[in-house]
Amino acid sequence: MKPDPAPETKFESADIDPKLLDTQISDFARDYQQLCRGVEQVIIGHHRIVEMTIVSMLAGGHVLLEGVPGLGKTLLVKTLARLLDLHMSRISFTPDLMPADIIGSHILLTDESGNRRLQFQPGPIFGNLILADEINRAAPKTQSALLEAMNEQTVTVGREQHRLPRPCFVLATQNPIEMEGTFPLPEAQLDRFMMKLCVTNLSGDDLMLVIAGVPDEMTPSPIFDPVRLSDMQALARHVLISPEVLASAASLLEATHGESPSASSRIKKYVRLGCSPRSGRHLLACARVVALAAGRTWVAKADVAALAAAVLAHRLLLSYEAIADGISSADLIDEIIETSRLK
Repeated sequence: MKPDPAPETKFESADIDPKLLDTQISDFARDYQQLCRGVEQVIIGHHRIVEMTIVSMLAGGHVLLEGVPGLGKTLLVKTLARLLDLHMSRISFTPDLMPADIIGSHILLTDESGNRRLQFQPGPIFGNLILADEINRAAPKTQSALLEAMNEQTVTVGREQHRLPRPCFVLATQNPIEMEGTFPLPEAQLDRFMMKLCVTNLSGDDLMLVIAGVPDEMTPSPIFDPVRLSDMQALARHVLISPEVLASAASLLEATHGESPSASSRIKKYVRLGCSPRSGRHLLACARVVALAAGRTWVAKADVAALAAAVLAHRLLLSYEAIADGISSADLIDEIIETSRLK
């Protein structure tokens, strides 16, 4: 793939001082790399997982981590919370978990005068980094309690709406092989995750390092605070998207829908529901972060292509024929990219 030419214009925002732009970009790339290195001192052998999780957080999105137990999913979330100095809140999803256990509820209080009043008691969703552990073990009505929080950064209890602290990320884990006592995540829930990342087993030297154990002195200290994280997110939102890249991303989304004229015969056969417009916004938000991390103020087609599987694959609703034929969503996304305008 030939590299895209750099656009003539750069940032167009009153929030960005052109005189400081080069410094801001270099600082972003430096802090991004520093954060990746900090996580990889603890999380060994999962460079792609670490990188994509950080990209999602800088893009303001949530991540679904799928893998069997013992691969370091929970440790990854804890490490990010320490490095970013974020308040972490852990929710262990079980079949008997109720929505109020997540978002909170009103409790009856009695003051010194004997007067009673209702006061809202916030649930564990009121945190900066929410570890939704084994999210697919909770019933659908409990999973739905996260919908408003993940999309609008608010929760509604009765007639009151409560705003969540900023920043607020949900990093959820799920076990792909244990089906008894689990509930598949609804499509609306999956669509709110910016990325779904599959954590796989290690081998060779990486496996030896992991089973040897991480010494206590490797417990990370904060690299920067939430204010710096918010600054990096704000800078990424101003990265330029050229009309050509935007059109390519739109055509990619359109090709995932079987009713589209651009859909291939395999998409029409194997896909029941394609990607939503929200997925396109997530894809470009991540591409902006990747561009800045590479020291660019513009998004290349290669950025979009490299992120497509992680951002889009979990949003495809496959047909029964696809399951029977062993076809995965990631395979179909890769096929679309091979024939798309991103090549």
